[in-house]
Amino acid sequence: MSASLAPRRLLVAVLAAGALVGAAALPAAAHDDGRRHSEIVIGDVQHDSRGRDSRALNREWVEVKNTGRHSVELRGFTLTDRDGNRYRFNHLRLDGRSSVKVHTGQGRDTHRDVYQGRHQQIWDERDTATLRDDRGRVIDTETWGRRGHHDPR
Repeated sequence: MSASLAPRRLLVAVLAAGALVGAAALPAAAHDDGRRHSEIVIGDVQHDSRGRDSRALNREWVEVKNTGRHSVELRGFTLTDRDGNRYRFNHLRLDGRSSVKVHTGQGRDTHRDVYQGRHQQIWDERDTATLRDDRGRVIDTETWGRRGHHDPR
């Protein structure tokens, strides 16, 4: 009887060890995803530019910064104002320790500047910019004007 218990005990020990290793790996992966998204923040904001022409619209922007060392894919991330205007990032990999300005007007997208293609101003003197990840989770929020203050990072 002791000969048949030894293989069973060995099997139980191997299965238990595998379960512990698997359980330890899951939180580490989830933590890494959260850590990378927490490094993406709203930086400076240039709001309520004077004028109605395309140059004025392109002087209005919100900066999205990657404060971490590793690049982050922003595909599916969104930037919204308090009125519900929304910009969705297409394919854009934001390098570590770099930023991209999201301009209101029209232009040619680069790795430093992207354009919403709008014909009117979005960001008011009192507004809130909210950045969400590709799953809709709030990553960062920046409020300015009388109801809040602008705090450039």
